[in-house]
Amino acid sequence: MRNPMTRVSRRGRVTIVVLAVVFLLFTLFDRVVGAWADYLWFSEVKYTGVFSTVLTTRLWMFLIFGAAVGLVIAGNLYLAYRTRPLLRPHSAEQHALDRYRLFLLPHMTIWIVAVAGLIGLFSGLSAQGHWQEWLLFSNSTPFGQTDAQFKVDLSFYVFEYPFWRYLLGVAFTAVVFSLLGALALHYLFGGVRLQGAGERMTTAARAHLTALVATFVLLKAAAYYLDRRGLLLDKFPTQDLYGAGYTNVNALLPAKEILAWISIVVAIAILVFSNAFMRNLVWPGLALGLLALSAVAVGGIYPAAVQSFTVKPSQLQKEAEYFQRSIDATRLAYGLNTVQVKPYASRAEKPPTNLPSVDETVTNIRLLDPTVIGETYTQQQQVRGFYEFNPKLDIDRYTIGGKTQDYVVGVREINYASLQQNNWQNRHSVYTHGYGFVAAPANQVVCNGQPFYVSGFLTEQTKPVGDQGQQCASQTDLIPVSQPRIYYGEQMGDVYAITGRAGSGGGGAEFDRPTANAGDQYSSYEGSGGVAVGSYWRRLLYAAYFRETNFLLSGVFNDNSKVLYVRDPEDRVRKIAPFLTLDSDPYPAVVDGKIQWIVDGYTTSATYPYSQRLDWNTAIQDSSTNSRMFPEPRQDVSYLRNSVKATVDAYTGEVTLYAFDESDPILKAWNKAFGNKLVKPRSAISASLQDHLRYPEDQFKVQRDLLSRFHVTTPNGFFSGQDFWEVPKNPANPTADQPPYYIVAKLPNQEKSRFQLTTALAPRSRGNLAALMSASYVDGKPVFEILELPPDTAVQGPAQMHSTMTGIAEARREITQFSSNNSEVIYGNLLTLPVADGMLYVEPIYLRTKSDKTFPTLQKVLVAYGPNYKAYANTLADGLAELVKQATGQAPVPGTGDNTDPGTPPGGNPTGSPQVQEAINAMNKAIADLKAAQVAGDFEAYGRALKALQDAIGRYEAASKAATPAPSTSASPGAQPSASTSANPSASVTPAPSG
Repeated sequence: MRNPMTRVSRRGRVTIVVLAVVFLLFTLFDRVVGAWADYLWFSEVKYTGVFSTVLTTRLWMFLIFGAAVGLVIAGNLYLAYRTRPLLRPHSAEQHALDRYRLFLLPHMTIWIVAVAGLIGLFSGLSAQGHWQEWLLFSNSTPFGQTDAQFKVDLSFYVFEYPFWRYLLGVAFTAVVFSLLGALALHYLFGGVRLQGAGERMTTAARAHLTALVATFVLLKAAAYYLDRRGLLLDKFPTQDLYGAGYTNVNALLPAKEILAWISIVVAIAILVFSNAFMRNLVWPGLALGLLALSAVAVGGIYPAAVQSFTVKPSQLQKEAEYFQRSIDATRLAYGLNTVQVKPYASRAEKPPTNLPSVDETVTNIRLLDPTVIGETYTQQQQVRGFYEFNPKLDIDRYTIGGKTQDYVVGVREINYASLQQNNWQNRHSVYTHGYGFVAAPANQVVCNGQPFYVSGFLTEQTKPVGDQGQQCASQTDLIPVSQPRIYYGEQMGDVYAITGRAGSGGGGAEFDRPTANAGDQYSSYEGSGGVAVGSYWRRLLYAAYFRETNFLLSGVFNDNSKVLYVRDPEDRVRKIAPFLTLDSDPYPAVVDGKIQWIVDGYTTSATYPYSQRLDWNTAIQDSSTNSRMFPEPRQDVSYLRNSVKATVDAYTGEVTLYAFDESDPILKAWNKAFGNKLVKPRSAISASLQDHLRYPEDQFKVQRDLLSRFHVTTPNGFFSGQDFWEVPKNPANPTADQPPYYIVAKLPNQEKSRFQLTTALAPRSRGNLAALMSASYVDGKPVFEILELPPDTAVQGPAQMHSTMTGIAEARREITQFSSNNSEVIYGNLLTLPVADGMLYVEPIYLRTKSDKTFPTLQKVLVAYGPNYKAYANTLADGLAELVKQATGQAPVPGTGDNTDPGTPPGGNPTGSPQVQEAINAMNKAIADLKAAQVAGDFEAYGRALKALQDAIGRYEAASKAATPAPSTSASPGAQPSASTSANPSASVTPAPSG
């Protein structure tokens, strides 16, 4: 006879209890500290309603679902124990179980409560993570649109379907654990026997277990019924489309209904035949076998047969209706249904003679690449080694001197890793903030390829001077900022700051900025941000929260001390509105004199019926996104709206959420969940803030990815796939997609220039150009346009044109020479621009020395127009003028072998006319005035010089026509002398690089 299991001693039991209590207290302590600190943080940003709503929702879900699952399991375990047989037959099997019964019986209630409580605990912890699903379910808002199959409002799929799915999962969990636990107890106490004579199961055990099995089968019936709606979220068997196709609608949908009814019949059969009639498990077993066989035959084999023998032989005819459903739903779900598609012939092969000033697209051509010149900003504008700019700068537009154009902008932040004395006090209480908003026109370079800075100057050192003493920056701050201090920024988000300490002289103790004559300046934070930590108890709290004893030991604290944390603008918005998907590129803007971070927030859903489902993090990847060591977790999306524009004050940290798409049902539901106090109405967006809102980049990337296929709106076209597009690869980084570019331009069919986001698209698996896509805001409303090229044209795409332009003999020779002379060649953004019924391409080339850490400077520009005219020049102005000279016969076209004297048009010598010579002289003078105005940063003088240049070009063209004897044999009369190349109005924006 085996000895009973050894019982735990009293001392051992006490030890276990103490350890359990210590573990529980340690876990709770960490959570309580975190909750308390969060409450103080939410109080600081004045969003305590978010904190309380989320906390109470998670707490109630933890308690309700944890208690429900625990009680169901405990009830079934207790029932199995209470209905145990009082007498058990003697057998070796029962004898072997005696030792376990003796171990459990003295404290059976405790064991039942412990097991059920543990499962309930994990169920509650899981449930509180589904708080968003509950809030959407309980605040469901109608879409006002129905699905194509069941004619049910879309709110069911977006708000209710996910929570019903979760509830079913919880019910299955409770029933399965109850069944397993009850079976184990019935077996342990003799209610179920595997050996010996007589019945294998007592009446009570059979009734209990079959009731649980029947409940499981009934839940399966409910799951089959819900699966019917879920079919509208499935993927097509053969096409990369989502929704219920022919097979799903005509085979799988009725199969689910049949299986639901079979499940109900089987559940009833299990109860009736097990307990009322035969009182054995033969018929219930057969019923379960029938259900399994039906699931395989009706739910698997039959739909597969329909797909193989009915759909595949004539797929287009069978699936056309469902293709159309998916196309329409996808375009609606992602806001593609309002895209304006316009033809663009791009037939012009020669550039116009007035190309340098033909329209505002050319005069605003962007040369500075924000992904390249971040290092340039840092080295030229940092002054001290611990200052830093984001490596990927931002693009925004400002109006200076009456002219609106795009600027490359960034803020000067602290790089804590570069502090010479990187101790706790310096890191957290001395170097607390950055300083200054730095901007430069995106279409202007000076002083051998450097940006022309117009704001954010710390000292004269941040106003570069050229080799010959010329000014390379504005002498005054053209974008005035009333509060230039940066306490909240992208580079400082992980480091908390302690403010409020007084300096030795009675002033502030925080390093503010260096000055040229007065030495280093110090200040003290006076903003409203931060949590007060003047009291000992607050410091004790944050010592535990940050796990930092200096909160208790350091002398930097006083009664006025505050701690500023969660300082990354994106993190602040995410903490306040965790349901939003945030754009990956927040950008700073000066709004009413204050530096504001603007963050785009999206409402998304993965359960929009028939809509294409994609992985958000994959869709927004291109050559401009930061590569990550570990990929982001998949985030499925089938619905997208840019519903929120958020701002974060760089000084105070104040977060404001504005409803940008007030018609979005998801935003309405969330706002309702938080008492209609979470977001401000769109009318609260000031005019000055509206001026800096831009079409968000991540949304554009997702939309262009989808439009590469869903610009095709007919089932026939979609089935063939012949007209599908793709995002071209970036010529500077052929392994990644080309990013979209923000530019100020006036594209065809647009009444005036706009600040817009543009991209090129190529036919699938081909390199030429298929379309140009742009998105912008017009009067505050999003406008999405596509310029579609005729399919019979072969306009070169970005990668092809990059190869063509770098193949120019001089370019190839110099680029090779640069690379061999210890210089790194960096290609900037290659712009594809529709100009004068043709296509203009511009690609800047940056150089920097490999051996030392020099910053990139723009040294060369590649330009091309149409298939034949291309140039490699020192400046954009020179390049555009060279294209005109090639088109008018004054210069050979590269690669044609044309040796015509560049100064003599083939049709004669119109330059002999006094009127022509006078016009040339006027153009040269205007060019000189343009350069002088650009160097001085005098926009008014620049405008006068530009007008004089345009007048001179007009006089030159008129005089050339009059002087040319035979128009049929002469070149285009718009030929300009080489000096006029500098007159490109883009030189307003691009005065150099020299050399």
